[in-house]
Amino acid sequence: MTRLSPPPIIRPFPQRKVPKALVFALLPVSVGLIAVPFLYQSATLPFLSASVGFSILALIITITLVPTLGPAFLDANLKGRDLLKRSNIYIPESIGLIAAAVYILLLLLFIPFPFSDFLQSEENKRTLEGLTKVDFPHQQLSTYLAAILCLLTASLLGFLDDVFDIRWRHKLPIPIIASIPLLLVYFAEGGNTHVVVPKPLRFLLGNNVHLGPLYYVYMSMLSTFCTNSINILAGLNGLEAVQALIIAMSVALNDLLYLPWGFNLTIGEKTHVGGVYDAGMAYGSRELMERHLLSLYFMLPLIGVCIGFLYHNWYPARVFPGDTLCYVTGMAFAVVGILGHYSKTLLLFFIPQVFNFLLSCPQLFGLVPCPRHRVPWLDSKPSSLLLYPSQADFPHPPKTLSIVVLQVFAWLRLTKLTRHPKNGQILSCTNLTLPNVVLVNFGPMKEKNVTLAIALIQVFASCIAFFIRYGLVGLFYDGDRR
Repeated sequence: MTRLSPPPIIRPFPQRKVPKALVFALLPVSVGLIAVPFLYQSATLPFLSASVGFSILALIITITLVPTLGPAFLDANLKGRDLLKRSNIYIPESIGLIAAAVYILLLLLFIPFPFSDFLQSEENKRTLEGLTKVDFPHQQLSTYLAAILCLLTASLLGFLDDVFDIRWRHKLPIPIIASIPLLLVYFAEGGNTHVVVPKPLRFLLGNNVHLGPLYYVYMSMLSTFCTNSINILAGLNGLEAVQALIIAMSVALNDLLYLPWGFNLTIGEKTHVGGVYDAGMAYGSRELMERHLLSLYFMLPLIGVCIGFLYHNWYPARVFPGDTLCYVTGMAFAVVGILGHYSKTLLLFFIPQVFNFLLSCPQLFGLVPCPRHRVPWLDSKPSSLLLYPSQADFPHPPKTLSIVVLQVFAWLRLTKLTRHPKNGQILSCTNLTLPNVVLVNFGPMKEKNVTLAIALIQVFASCIAFFIRYGLVGLFYDGDRR
């Protein structure tokens, strides 16, 4: 009788150590900023200071909890192997659930700061950040709570996707379901469904178009795109977290432009800039200021969570985010885009994700074979860490439309084709994703360098977005485009 040898023991990957010196240095800073509304009730934007404190606290909690709870995910069989590594070591998966839980918990703890009177002085009870305050902000509170409910739903559905590995055709409606609470609040408050028509099209459509129910379809599609676009552009260590971090920082910077900063600056004799009523692009508009301030309340803790998670997810990754992180970050962006009424500006910050989605359409819609994993391939040499573009093989000769699309993409250097040496038939092509495009154009690279390249593309795209929004907007829209 032959005795079977026991299976090899696969040890979990060692977790990255928590930088205790950084944690202990940031903790008093966080507490001090959260205490600003208690100590300086007449300060300009005191609740924004508290939000910054909560964002630092989000970083501290996330960077501490991830290695602490990682083994529990391994015990629950929420683990996976890194496809771009040669080791058989299991890594905790679905850790995005920890980041989502920290993010939502801190958003809940923040509620009493902007939505209650006990932290305000008698003077600030009559004014809100330099603007006249009339009543308790019931509308903003209901909107804030509906947004949190959307984030909770997105986190739950994202975790279910991690556990049950839901197919793509069933994933698409998940963000729509998660956005229902926010859409209902938007409808109950009589939200605007008119859109301003760009100047080149006004001779056909007029100055404004009333979309009605189609506007709600557009907003639900926005939530679907924001969540799935981050999920599609994934697969490399740190890639999901770094793109979410850069987008969140871009949105936060855009929000800061609209706040009423308490400074005064006189240039020459006539030019006056500043003052709580004038500073920022809100120009004293209470409604516009509140929209972007509320957006900032959601973005700052998200930045802290993404930084804390990225510390453990950076190459070589000690944890994997799973779909949960993609869903909650994407839903957070959709929420602020809808609440702040700047969905077009938001989409400008998603230029790499839009490009990656359009590039992936031939594979997503069946024109080109779509393997389960489209991440680049690791070099077959044992000593090499270089990545090469992964291939999609054609089991049958491609159709005419597929050939045309691939030839155009190949001419644009978006893919590389492998042809039959005799008849020229397309046998395979590189997978249609942004990481593979980077490798096609710049040659083999290490995984960390590919992630850095995409991060630089994301930063460059954000710069282009700001230039389009505040530099070229006059070509398409006239008047005050605040």
